[in-house]
Amino acid sequence: MNKAFTKESDQEDDDELQLPALPTGGKNYITPQGYAALRAEFVDLMDNERPKIVEAVHWAASNGDRSENGDYIYGKKRLREIDRRIRFLTKRLEIAEIADPSVHYGNDQIYFGATVTYIDDTDLERTVRIIGIDEADSSKGEVSWISPIARTLLKARVGDELKLVMPERVATIEVLAVNYPAP
Repeated sequence: MNKAFTKESDQEDDDELQLPALPTGGKNYITPQGYAALRAEFVDLMDNERPKIVEAVHWAASNGDRSENGDYIYGKKRLREIDRRIRFLTKRLEIAEIADPSVHYGNDQIYFGATVTYIDDTDLERTVRIIGIDEADSSKGEVSWISPIARTLLKARVGDELKLVMPERVATIEVLAVNYPAP
């Protein structure tokens, strides 16, 4: 069969749409800032990126022989990537449950959106911010609300000692501070 009539990978579309697992019956909590960032990415893809690529593919297709036309082949591949990301963002935005952490401002109990400083039994002090699955970035000290550390910290208060179960051991951690953004 000619390659022009086959998909690169029949599994490719399904793999990309696999959403990070939520707890059974759980909601996809997200901060207002996280929702705005996802929405901005969606709008940019729809209004800017996709139209540019469609135009480039149209131009490349008008040049004739598509089988060896790098602009056309790359453009079609990029268009599939953009469409896949648009479908992903559409699904995530549909199920998003916006939770504003500033409503807990001044509270010493840990809820979604809290920035928590804790110390572990090796005297290592860490600060994490508990936010949504789609917005968490561990390199910035952000963790998803379904992560093991967040699950351990949620509902605790300043001064509480908790047991954090890790694959190699169980650590004891103590909550030192809890902060929320100002309203």
